[in-house]
Amino acid sequence: MVEVIIVNKGEGTTFEEDLASDVLEIITVFSARLYGSRSRKNKKLLDGVKQAVEDSRT
Repeated sequence: MVEVIIVNKGEGTTFEEDLASDVLEIITVFSARLYGSRSRKNKKLLDGVKQAVEDSRT
């Protein structure tokens, strides 16, 4: 048997706090997606440059 004890329950949040938290989560998701996309493009570009350098050496 497992017992869960909530130590820091705190007060209920207001509508404004919930809204701000939701907006922050949305911004976090979209920025992570954007930077992940950029990272993938940059990695693909670097791989292409490395391949071109290797091809030019042979």
